Amino acid sequence: MKVLVGYLATSGGADALALGVRLARTLHADLDLTMVLPASRLPAAPDYERHLADQAEEWLAQARETVPAEIAVASHVFFADSSTDGLITAAGRLEADLIVVGGGGGGLAGSLSLGSVVNELLHSAPLPVAVAPRGLREAPAARVHEVTCAIGQRAGARLLLETAVQFARAAGTPLRLVSLVALDPLFGNLRGDVDAILDHARAHARAVLEEAKAELPQGFPVSATVVDGPTVEEAVAKLDWRDGDLIMVGSSRLGAPRRLFLGSTAAKMLRVLKVPMVVVPRDQLHVTDLP
Repeated sequence: MKVLVGYLATSGGADALALGVRLARTLHADLDLTMVLPASRLPAAPDYERHLADQAEEWLAQARETVPAEIAVASHVFFADSSTDGLITAAGRLEADLIVVGGGGGGLAGSLSLGSVVNELLHSAPLPVAVAPRGLREAPAARVHEVTCAIGQRAGARLLLETAVQFARAAGTPLRLVSLVALDPLFGNLRGDVDAILDHARAHARAVLEEAKAELPQGFPVSATVVDGPTVEEAVAKLDWRDGDLIMVGSSRLGAPRRLFLGSTAAKMLRVLKVPMVVVPRDQLHVTDLP
């Protein structure tokens, strides 16, 4: 498995690197540190790009020195007109399974605030994208300790569940399945009946739990819970979160096939979460689908 870190020599880049190291250690994966530099069409472009590449290689060398010795790490420099397209192209060429970026770039309020590149990735990438909250570089957890999967009933929910199950099994971490009942419009005309909503959610949670158990070794730590609230933020806040936790969410159904699209639910969760978030495309991805 390969984890690609979209690196910058900034605090957000350090957060992304810290999350990349945590994921690589947890999944026994290789780490690819990647910087995407702006391409130039000026007559002196070769000299300009060479100067930028030399500086990037220096930053990457410094970053590699901070990666623990037990993790295989390589670094790469790509030139592209768009940082987003460059990262997606790099992921295809390097056969990465996951892109990791820092979320402390401004935009939304909260520890997972999005810069323009991260925001574009979360609306266009054809493979999972992990976003590191601001300050993760200072967190003591060395690996992922528990995976939470926010599961609903929309298109792509099954692939999200499969991805979460595969991650938890590979990492050997407990899996917590969460149903945010107030957020799922498929409850339809049950919406005005709180008891009916909760009964529906509990039934769905039990079904998903049994499905997950069927794919995991006997006795594997997996649980399901239902949380509700008048807002997404209040519902998510009811869950206990610890250092080393990670949440996985699905891409919105509004996205193009095999492309991410950050839906309103996930965007609202970003405002209050202080743990890394992994957004999973709603369609199956193969390496051959990447540029």
